[in-house]
Amino acid sequence: QLQASGGGLVQPGGSLRLSCTTPGFSFVDYAIGWLRQAPGKERERISCISSDGKNTIYSDSIRGRFTVSRGNTKKMVYLQMNNLNPEDTAVYYCATGFHYHLACSSREYDYWGPGTQVTVSS
Repeated sequence: QLQASGGGLVQPGGSLRLSCTTPGFSFVDYAIGWLRQAPGKERERISCISSDGKNTIYSDSIRGRFTVSRGNTKKMVYLQMNNLNPEDTAVYYCATGFHYHLACSSREYDYWGPGTQVTVSS
C-alpha cells in the first residue's frame, strides 16, 4: 500500500508538499503517480515520475505550479504544490501498478492508499 501525507488547509496562493511512502514494500523500481479527486468529480491523474526520477509527467491543470520528485534513496516521492487555488481542493493519492515498472504508463494503477486531504480556502 502507498501512503500519501502532508495535506492540510492552505490559503489561495499558498504551498504544500505532499509525501508518498511505501511502508512494508519497496517500490524503488516503479514509477509513482499522483492523482486527486475533488468532491463530485472523477479521479484525475495529475503527475507521474519514473523510477529513476529522470522523467516526469504533468497534467495541464497543474503544470508549472506542481513539481514531482523522488528522494535520494528513491523510496520517497514528493509533490511540491505552489500557487494553490480553490480548484486544487481534493483528496490526493499516490499510486503505482504492474505496468509502472521503471516508467510511467497510461494503464490503470493497481496500488494506492487512503490519500490525503488538501483544502485551499481563505
